[in-house]
Amino acid sequence: MSYSAMQMPPEWHPQDWLWIGFPHLAEEWSGVIARAQEQIAAFASAVADSGQEVRLIVRDAANAMRARSLVSAAVTLEQRVYGDVWLRDTGPLVVRGADGARRARLFGFNGWGEKYLMEGDQAIGADLAASAGLPADRCDWILEGGALDGDGTGLVATTEQCLLNPNRNPALSRADLEMRLARDLGFDRVLWLGDGLINDHTDGHVDNLARFVAPNRLAVPRATGPADPNAAIYADTAARARDFGVEVVDVPSPGLVEGGGMVQPASYMNFVIANKVVIVPVFGTQHDDDGVAAIAELFPGRAVIGLMADAVLAGGGGFHCSSQQMPAA
Repeated sequence: MSYSAMQMPPEWHPQDWLWIGFPHLAEEWSGVIARAQEQIAAFASAVADSGQEVRLIVRDAANAMRARSLVSAAVTLEQRVYGDVWLRDTGPLVVRGADGARRARLFGFNGWGEKYLMEGDQAIGADLAASAGLPADRCDWILEGGALDGDGTGLVATTEQCLLNPNRNPALSRADLEMRLARDLGFDRVLWLGDGLINDHTDGHVDNLARFVAPNRLAVPRATGPADPNAAIYADTAARARDFGVEVVDVPSPGLVEGGGMVQPASYMNFVIANKVVIVPVFGTQHDDDGVAAIAELFPGRAVIGLMADAVLAGGGGFHCSSQQMPAA
């Protein structure tokens, strides 16, 4: 089967299971690793208790023991070598053919532009693909899963800040990248958004900025007051999407969230769509309830659950960043 005949399904497509990474590097979590582990465990348990298989990836026996003490009995643990927990970016991206056959696409990974290079992060994608029995193809460019969000019709959203960043694929033009997105993942139309959130370590991943919730329907944060640091970015995102012909639905943003003396890239857009539930990260702000309620309106067939993710955010990501789904065949 040719590459172009296969496409990466949207996240709301039925899933066989969800991989989730368990935090294990204390130096990456600014003194909050215990709480980050508890928050990831709560996320894993919520999905597993909904009846979906969850494979929580743990680094070693000690972390397996810690995870087991925190998670529901329904969560499966798998011990593997990885550095950071962000399996959305280091795990395999799974495509399907019209016949339902699945393959893993494995991309180059350079630590988000050489910023965070850790042992195991270049190999965990192939390891997970092999563990799932997936045939795998090595793709000749650098890409992280969090940089993309597709709607299932061949349309994908991404940001110029990330995909066009010279720290990823400096020799590739916008047209080159569009060709590779079509060839490797089946995306034949690209919605180019501009910048991602302020201080996002990933150089503006789209999964922290805007998410498809249905074909041609994009959720975009709405600034929640003049102190919202990303107000101009949200407005630009919505305008670009509308100009492209995409329906925009707005969701309240968390507003200003600070930590470590800086603005944190907190976003309800880092939600996870599982088979029966949607898990939304919340941060203890006055907008949390409104954000979760707005997302619940977008997924009437699923239970929508807000879970505290402030400690996960301190490590540089959210629930969506830490997970990767296996689409059903």
